[in-house]
Amino acid sequence: MPDTHNNTTTSDTDPETDATPSRVTLPEVLLLASVFVIAACGLVYELAAGALASYLLGDSVLQFSTIIGSYLFAMGVGSWLSRYIERQLVAQFLTIELLVGVIGGLMPALLFTAHSLLPPGHLGAFRLLLYGMVLLVGALVGLEIPLVMRILKRHFRARYQLKHLVSQVLTFDYLGALGVAVAFPLLLVPHLGLVRTGLFFGLLNVGVAVWALWLFRAELRALKRHALACAASLALLVVGMVYADQLSTWAEDRFYGEHIVLKHSSAYQRIVLTESQAGVRLFLNGNLQFHSRDEYRYHEALVHPAMAAHGAPRKVLILGGGDGMALREVLRYPSVQQATLVELDPKMTELFASAPRLRALNGDALRDRRVRVVNTDAFGWLEQTDESFDIILIDFPDPSNFALGKLYTASFYKLVDQHLNASGYAVVQSTSPLIARRSFWTVVHTLESVGLQTQPYHAHVPSFGEWGFVLAGRRPWTPPRQLPSGLRFLTPEGVLALTQFPSDMARPGAGEAPLEVNRLSNQVLVHEFEREWGQVK
Repeated sequence: MPDTHNNTTTSDTDPETDATPSRVTLPEVLLLASVFVIAACGLVYELAAGALASYLLGDSVLQFSTIIGSYLFAMGVGSWLSRYIERQLVAQFLTIELLVGVIGGLMPALLFTAHSLLPPGHLGAFRLLLYGMVLLVGALVGLEIPLVMRILKRHFRARYQLKHLVSQVLTFDYLGALGVAVAFPLLLVPHLGLVRTGLFFGLLNVGVAVWALWLFRAELRALKRHALACAASLALLVVGMVYADQLSTWAEDRFYGEHIVLKHSSAYQRIVLTESQAGVRLFLNGNLQFHSRDEYRYHEALVHPAMAAHGAPRKVLILGGGDGMALREVLRYPSVQQATLVELDPKMTELFASAPRLRALNGDALRDRRVRVVNTDAFGWLEQTDESFDIILIDFPDPSNFALGKLYTASFYKLVDQHLNASGYAVVQSTSPLIARRSFWTVVHTLESVGLQTQPYHAHVPSFGEWGFVLAGRRPWTPPRQLPSGLRFLTPEGVLALTQFPSDMARPGAGEAPLEVNRLSNQVLVHEFEREWGQVK
């Protein structure tokens, strides 16, 4: 009896009316399921590289944009190269899966280790390694899907026309990408960390190779060699999983130079707390936020010039400042009836409200009955609330990327003005007027553009150097005559001295480029900040 499958003419241009058999075989289901896994793994390596680059190099928007662009380009190159693979498709697919699993799975660990080993000032070598690995993994991932499609076409040719084949494969491909895109920030990184996440998905890639080895064992010429390669790849990644914590601890200890007492990856950032004889330091995404030996200088300067000048503030809003340090200073005033703290990352406020070491630093401020904590985006919260406040303290990280830069725009300051009582004051931490002079005065200029009167000032914080603040309101500011007792830095006489700017920190004048207003549409502050701080790195 003739074999109708082999004698039936099928092509990529079969008519739309051609039907496909309804019965689906188990090997076919498993091969399509492997597409889901392949897509998930490929996207994880891309996201892990972007997150690691943001963590170690800063500017998350730039890092993710360049990593994703490079990765997609490499995938295109891999897809193009797949046309030159003509023989032993299954063996080639199996080899590629092992390479993707090992290289992609180990990529976060290798990059983290390399960054820790490189001496300061050698970021160029790290970037070369980073983009080299991204391009290599991207090219290998680009080879996978075309090979899967050709294997499906060859082994199930009676079932598939090209239109059905492409539809099935891409459906599973996109579903896998969707699943991991949601899970990566919400489940994988917070619970596994970047290193373990990479290793786990590397194991999944190797698992696909093991399954392909079993499914197509009859047609593989060097079955034993492929089996040994699978076993070696599995062993390498399993060992990596076992020692992932030790590797992460060693690498981060070298990176921070101090003993790490707390580390956590939230959905928003990497939180690391280090301790030495000099004190405790907090890092967010590798950037220093405070040092316990001198943080009082920063937080006293942020809070008291406005609070004491107001007289009797009752309602205070703190935007950012999830560590509770600014809140600690606010609660020194008995007139305060309610202090609202809006912090995006709930893990920050949770840690600083529960860990004994951190509660001691902020004086248990986050547990005070007068405090209300809101974990949400400050911009959106201001747009929705109708509350007004006597004092608004804005303690965001520096405008190093567009996501943060929006919190320094005229649009944001208009919202702040709408929620400020007529006699109230707002204070903005505004980077260093010495290192980033134009950035600092751009913040001042932007606040003035919405109709607020400003009083710039600065304080010396040894861990940061000269640091700037801008006080703004609808009424002129008068230096306070009295401050709360127990302050370690500020005095009534010293407050006025903070408003004096020497020539190297003074506002740009005649002969210099005019300042621009930082708007959502231009984000000039981010560009200015990157240019100025980039000169000292």
